[in-house]
Amino acid sequence: MEVIKEFFVEIGPVYSALLATTFTWLLTALGASFVFFFKTLKRGVLDPMLGFTGGVMIAASFWSLLNPAIEMSERLYPGWSWMPAAVGFLAGSMFIYFLDKVTPHLHINFGVEEKEGVKSQLHKTTLLVLAITLHNIPEGLAVGVLFGAAADGMPEATIAGAIALAVGIGIQNFPEGIAVAMPLRRLGVSRLKSFWYGQLSAIVEPVAGVIGAVAVMYMQPILPFALAFAAGAMIYVVVEEVIPETQRDKYTDRSVLGFIGGFVIMMILDVALG
Repeated sequence: MEVIKEFFVEIGPVYSALLATTFTWLLTALGASFVFFFKTLKRGVLDPMLGFTGGVMIAASFWSLLNPAIEMSERLYPGWSWMPAAVGFLAGSMFIYFLDKVTPHLHINFGVEEKEGVKSQLHKTTLLVLAITLHNIPEGLAVGVLFGAAADGMPEATIAGAIALAVGIGIQNFPEGIAVAMPLRRLGVSRLKSFWYGQLSAIVEPVAGVIGAVAVMYMQPILPFALAFAAGAMIYVVVEEVIPETQRDKYTDRSVLGFIGGFVIMMILDVALG
């Protein structure tokens, strides 16, 4: 582990964020590649997998983002330690709320008549991909911000913690890739196109990661705001998108167990490595 941490320190925060988010993107692509071997995935499997992703995101939002943001604020903003976390959290939530309203998209397991965002004649395939793309923006941002904070020498953020977050996001991206590619294949899209669109949904993560790392490197006072921003964005996605997607069939209990499993795994990763 020490060798890995030294490696990330040597290459710097921007390249670290790029490498980490490329890893999370590749795991999405690995999940999407399942479409070459299977045509369908039963809802009894898909729903718990989606629940798992939600659990990882909620745990990461607190253990990897909000908690360090509050600890930083106690040092940077004495007497106002609650303010950066609250403001950043609200700003992140409203940012995804705005994107949700202006971007045409369709959640997994929803009928085409339930599409959201501005009115559009886009094909259902494109709408599904856009939904998961929105989902991935805060994930990439979170990894980038945490690597930037750790590289900036913030004692509340560590390279090990940033690596733990990247590993957790990567693990939950694997079922996400499956969850995008399989419905597309079920709609009659070719295996190759289903895979392409599945992996493409996560290509925003390296972009968001680099932006997050660069931003916090040069603006230390915004670090707690940025961490809380990423947390607010991720929790909005879980509550507005992921959880509803898992509660539309008879596998709700399995989905909750998947959620709990994802939460526990991310918590262990962050506490053990961070």
